[in-house]
Amino acid sequence: MSIRDIEVFRAVMNAGSTSKASGLLGISQPAVSQAIRRLETMADFKLFERVRSRLIPTQEAVALMRDVDRYFLGFEVIEHRIRSLRSYGLGRLAIACLPALGTGFLPRVIASFDAPARDVQISLQVMSSREVHERVSAGQVDFGLMSDEMSMAGLEHSDFVRMPGVAVMNRSHPLAGRSTIDVADLQDYPFLALNPEDSTRLRLETHLTAKDIRLKPVVETPYSHTVCELALAGVGAGIAHPLVALDFVERGLVVKPIDVEVMFTGVLVFRAGTPLADNARQFLRHMRLQLARDQKALEAALGKKAAAGGRDSAAASPVTRTRPRSKTAPGAVKRR
Repeated sequence: MSIRDIEVFRAVMNAGSTSKASGLLGISQPAVSQAIRRLETMADFKLFERVRSRLIPTQEAVALMRDVDRYFLGFEVIEHRIRSLRSYGLGRLAIACLPALGTGFLPRVIASFDAPARDVQISLQVMSSREVHERVSAGQVDFGLMSDEMSMAGLEHSDFVRMPGVAVMNRSHPLAGRSTIDVADLQDYPFLALNPEDSTRLRLETHLTAKDIRLKPVVETPYSHTVCELALAGVGAGIAHPLVALDFVERGLVVKPIDVEVMFTGVLVFRAGTPLADNARQFLRHMRLQLARDQKALEAALGKKAAAGGRDSAAASPVTRTRPRSKTAPGAVKRR
């Protein structure tokens, strides 16, 4: 089996035709067709059905493509690393982060970190927790920040922040004058909900079921940012990540504590066995400092000492990386 034939197969699957694949690879269309035939002969099954001069991938081709993509991902990681080293040397920091912490909180951290003065180029990729897990596992980033809704299997990890959700609403909302929002009162108004599969939404549903409370979701969304935007626009009231809500306070969003503790989490994840570079360790220190500043700002916004739920002395606490669970002792967690 030729690696070149596999590369041709991948190009055809991505491009959708032999003519487009030949253009991508810079080879003739007959050469593409020959490579596909050689691969089919070796595999002893069809990869494509030829229908009116079109190639339709078979189920076998779709299944094979998953493994081919994983194989080529390794090469793409190496190419990306080579380009980074050529352009920036070792002065590069790559971070993958869930939206709740990646669109407001981390930009504030980056500002305090002062990357230009350190001659560091930062890559901040904001994505879902599942994608963060994949990027960290593949070694494409120095570390990631994700929620606790996914398994940490195969990764070292450390709790970064746990904060109770807050109620958010427009100034004109009937509940805006309350000092604390009783969740039961929210059932009388349109509710802005996170998606049903969200871990925080599931924790909220547990509280609601125990109290026989039924809210009326008018919008469901995966992001606290969207909940806050909708609340600010007067669509309804919702429960959002407090660090996200903090970004909207200056725009007039009303932020209130709620009478139940519905936690939002942020977990630092690292590739197992990979030491952190000095730039990454310094950046993590700035994250702790910014978290402490944001918690104080949140307390001021709530008009009381917020039960921020972050780790005590978060700004000074070092990161304790938790290694993947041992295969010989399920449930046991090793710590450095």
